[in-house]
Amino acid sequence: MLFAQRFAEPIARGQVDLTFRRWKRAQVRPGRPYRTLVGRLGVDEVAEVDPGEVTVDEARRAGFESVEALLAEAGRRADEDTPLFRVRFHRLDEPDPRSELAASEPSASEAAEVAGKLDAMDRRSGHGPWAWATLRAIAAEPGRRAPDLAAAAGRETAPFKADVRKLKALGLTRSLPVGYELSPRGRAVLAVRG
Repeated sequence: MLFAQRFAEPIARGQVDLTFRRWKRAQVRPGRPYRTLVGRLGVDEVAEVDPGEVTVDEARRAGFESVEALLAEAGRRADEDTPLFRVRFHRLDEPDPRSELAASEPSASEAAEVAGKLDAMDRRSGHGPWAWATLRAIAAEPGRRAPDLAAAAGRETAPFKADVRKLKALGLTRSLPVGYELSPRGRAVLAVRG
């Protein structure tokens, strides 16, 4: 879920625990954690709601002064015929397991095991080998914009970013304000192949 930076403090203080989104179908699921610009959030409930039934209290819990302001913001991204969903969430204070994994130094056998996973990703790929090439590209140019890395690899940005998320799930990369860098774990795994 995307949030404007203005929501960071109210979410951190627990003042904002709702958001309203116009989606064709729900884009988040209860019980799952989501990484956002305002931190990790756990989704508690997702429900389609009638815009006419949104209360002033709910608008305030979503960070708006009025229902009208909330609906106007929700309507900026989609038309009024698109269903409105209310998402109740809470801030997760525990460490992100992916960040902890990324910071860890793998043993030689762990690094070899992850290298085997990258080999398998490359073999199974419908668009050609990408895992090692992407890891090397990020190592060579940390902080380079994803669209630029994708273009250099001859790929579209969205599928390229989806593949980088697979590397991140293995703890091999970290997102920067712009672009990516290898994590300590990623550097150790890349060293397996040089």
